[in-house]
Amino acid sequence: MSFSEKEIQKLNERFKEADPSVIIDWAIENAKNAVVTTNFRPYEVAILNAVADVKKDIPVIWCDTGYNTPNTYKHAEEIIEKLGLNIDLYVPKQTSAHRDSVMGIPQIDDPKHAVFTEQVKLEPFKRAMAAHKPDVWFTNLRKGQTALRDSLDILSVSKGGVLKVSPFYHWSDAQLDAYLEEKQLPNEHKYFDPTKVLENRECGLHT
Repeated sequence: MSFSEKEIQKLNERFKEADPSVIIDWAIENAKNAVVTTNFRPYEVAILNAVADVKKDIPVIWCDTGYNTPNTYKHAEEIIEKLGLNIDLYVPKQTSAHRDSVMGIPQIDDPKHAVFTEQVKLEPFKRAMAAHKPDVWFTNLRKGQTALRDSLDILSVSKGGVLKVSPFYHWSDAQLDAYLEEKQLPNEHKYFDPTKVLENRECGLHT
């Protein structure tokens, strides 16, 4: 799926007030090979449920850093079973135990932190995208999360040329809370990402 910058701008204007299901329907209908990525962070269950409602067997790429909290792993298993997700799991090439013994989790101002991020998140993600070769990538990016994400929109193009679709881009936490309550879906708030540490920091995945 290929669109010019002007076409994407027009589509974003068209979809600004649209229900996420309408956006997802459009993207699935026009995609040759769509995927959704997740790390089971807060509110991720919303995009997983919404996309699976339209395409039950869509590949769900989970790049597990190996450093999730026990609560996040339990949440992930619950959601995978509840929604019947078609999970394709990608993990770092080195175990967390091995890495911890030689590097640990570097502070974000330590030059080793970039190496850590590449090992536990970026490399598995690149491997996943190379294997699936998607033309549409569903994410749960939302306006207000980071400065970078404020510069994006419902539809944006990744540096690899993949169309990123963020159906809940303009939704607030309150709107998502209401959505999860309506759908009777659990949320996860004990999530920790060692590659970002700070909530308003990017790890490089969406740059």
